[in-house]
Amino acid sequence: MPDFGQHLRFGSFLTPAAADPSTVVDLAVRSERAGLDLVTIQDHPYQSGFLDTWTLLTWIAATTETVAVSPNVANLPLRGPAILARSAASLDRLSGGRVELGLGAGAFWDAVAANGGPRRSAGESVDALVEAVSVIRALWSDERGTARVDGEHYSVSGAKRGPAPLHDIGIWLGAYGKRMLAVTGRHADGWLPSAFNAGPDKLGAMSERVDEAARKAGRDPAAIRRLYNISGTFTDSADGSFLNGPPRVWAEQLADVALLHGTSTFILGSDSADDLERFAGEVAPQVRDLVDAERNAT
Repeated sequence: MPDFGQHLRFGSFLTPAAADPSTVVDLAVRSERAGLDLVTIQDHPYQSGFLDTWTLLTWIAATTETVAVSPNVANLPLRGPAILARSAASLDRLSGGRVELGLGAGAFWDAVAANGGPRRSAGESVDALVEAVSVIRALWSDERGTARVDGEHYSVSGAKRGPAPLHDIGIWLGAYGKRMLAVTGRHADGWLPSAFNAGPDKLGAMSERVDEAARKAGRDPAAIRRLYNISGTFTDSADGSFLNGPPRVWAEQLADVALLHGTSTFILGSDSADDLERFAGEVAPQVRDLVDAERNAT
């Protein structure tokens, strides 16, 4: 099973377009063949033009052999924590321990409500997420007896535990606001922001909020994996912007992010096979070399 400790890892972030399902599956297979460690799929269940994310992840896991798979991030309001816990654990067992769980509090509330889900305020959505994490962990636990979580939004009362995942699935939260960052520090295994919402210049202050909350909860901040959804353009020359230039420039910029902020997983949002292969074959090795050289020199 993939190692998602603090070693550098690289992945793809794919669009589950329903018009041509073979395309996204082929991109997942090519991600694995190129040497990427992780394939992730965005989850917007209200989008009629998208394949269902969990169904697609299951298909991808069955079509591949080594890559980890994860929603990026699962839409909690339309999935529900009890079923989400059992879906993730089941696929983890079926895939040989290759599932991680990116999880989000929700957005696009009109679309969620139109599909039968709740309409929540920002505060309610954070409260619901905390309860959901408790439910998921309770159902994954190997403790004896039934699971009980009393929450305003999510509860289980005497629910049978299991199935347990094959490995310790990481719960990675997509978080940006102060409360969500604090929740990440207190409860999550990983922090998964996207560059278009949190550019490299914002990561330091946001990461410190995660660290502060972790320390107050008696947790080691270093145990919380830092992941980063990125996008960019490969060009012959750089213009000084983030991830716009040749692979060497990409590598230098990502190495800086890794060294400054402890980011250890970079996930490229692209549906271009060529870009994913350049990312895996040219950028990733250079990032590893640059980071190793700097750390070994200190």
